[in-house]
Amino acid sequence: MKEVFCKPLRTVMAPYILRGIAEEEFKFGDTVLRYVYHKYNCTWINERCVEIPIARHFLERYEPGEVLEVGNVLAHYFTVSHDVVDKFEKGRGVINRDILEFKPAVSYRLIISISTFEHIGYDDSPAQRSETKIAQAMAACKALLAPGGKLVITVPIGYNADLDRMLLNNMLGAKQQWYMRRTAKRRWTTCDWPAAADCRYGTPHPYANAIMIGEF
Repeated sequence: MKEVFCKPLRTVMAPYILRGIAEEEFKFGDTVLRYVYHKYNCTWINERCVEIPIARHFLERYEPGEVLEVGNVLAHYFTVSHDVVDKFEKGRGVINRDILEFKPAVSYRLIISISTFEHIGYDDSPAQRSETKIAQAMAACKALLAPGGKLVITVPIGYNADLDRMLLNNMLGAKQQWYMRRTAKRRWTTCDWPAAADCRYGTPHPYANAIMIGEF
């Protein structure tokens, strides 16, 4: 409930808050990246501060025509020219289609999705188990990949219990996966699954306190 009141205030004060935040870096795998602090969605208070630079880290290896984004997220932070499919959110160039029904004429070398899969089959029908719909969406994405292509997703830990169970039981089948947890309001560090699984969504800090980055 606290966030209901705090988020509008942060949004209004964002230009002033951002001036007072020093640029900092974090380590992802063997790479050092810079946190992204942006007024949209107040990234200094949530997981977007690491998800956005991690996404750019993968994107810079591909041409825009080789990339599909599932869930319209990145365009809010920088200009994108890759394909974007989102079932609900309207936006310039956004293809409003369920990923299960999306049938493009091309295959993609990279499909990327930022904090989207935890909502699949959960936000629209939280009383039902969402494993099946998540698995179907994963399969649909993989079917759109060119030979040797990659699917990269990030998801928060603790938001969707069904997805957490899938991670615990390695049901997603990632080729590589990384976990990060928040050790302070604006500080994230790489960790293992037990440490990430021990984190709770929304506490002690707003939004995710741990995330998974998976490469498939």
